[in-house]
Amino acid sequence: MAKYAKNKLKLYGFNNLTKSLSFNIYDICYTKTEEDQKKYIEYIDEQYNSERLTNILNNVTETIGASVLNVAKQDYDPQGASVTLLISEEEVPLYVLDPSCNKGIITPTRENIVGHLDKSHVTVHTYPESHPQNDISTFRVDIDVATCGTISPLKALNYLIDSFDSDIITIDYKVRGFTRNVSGKKYFIDHKINSIQNFIAKRTIDRYSLIDMNIFQSNIFHTKMKLNDIKLDNYLFDINENDLTKKEKEAIIQKLNREMTEIFYGKNIPNV
Repeated sequence: MAKYAKNKLKLYGFNNLTKSLSFNIYDICYTKTEEDQKKYIEYIDEQYNSERLTNILNNVTETIGASVLNVAKQDYDPQGASVTLLISEEEVPLYVLDPSCNKGIITPTRENIVGHLDKSHVTVHTYPESHPQNDISTFRVDIDVATCGTISPLKALNYLIDSFDSDIITIDYKVRGFTRNVSGKKYFIDHKINSIQNFIAKRTIDRYSLIDMNIFQSNIFHTKMKLNDIKLDNYLFDINENDLTKKEKEAIIQKLNREMTEIFYGKNIPNV
């Protein structure tokens, strides 16, 4: 403890650094018919409704050592859901708390909850997607964790990765603003980082191909991840792999690979 206290940065006033983590995942599924696509989207909407997403964000808040001040959540028609959590670095006493905040307790009598974003917040949005001319359906989740002070959203990274079935993952992390030590010297970052991969569990890195694009002088870090192995049974919806011929399996895997590659590199592959 004495060594930690000795090395701890002594600041003048509050730590004004803002740390933002944007976490984006894609789940890919083979849906042969339009009916399969409809069922898949209904399944995703049920599995990742606003209630479950709220629980995930509550766990993120706990993992990074913050406290929930307010929750706003909404399920959409025909599909999708959004949740916003206003959080604080430390527990806020009840007598200080704004009366419009609910500390994450959503009562049946409150039909509408208006969320606002302060210095720290966590948000999630879902985007199930399909097209009648494509046998592939996708499910995208966007999660943003913004904190100020000493708490870091990177602490929740592995929990977020483990919370979803992810074929493609895109992660952005940036640090903004500056804080000062007691002598007035500016600090534009208060922790060591040269890659987001430093904070990803090895068991996860071993399963993915990863690419980094970083701007170190601006404290901007970007990592893209693509799952290495396609186990066909994990991508079939209402279809048994044993009922498919070898040629059908190869054609489906080719379509899955194409979809994942296009999303990973952010461009369409020309038809040959």
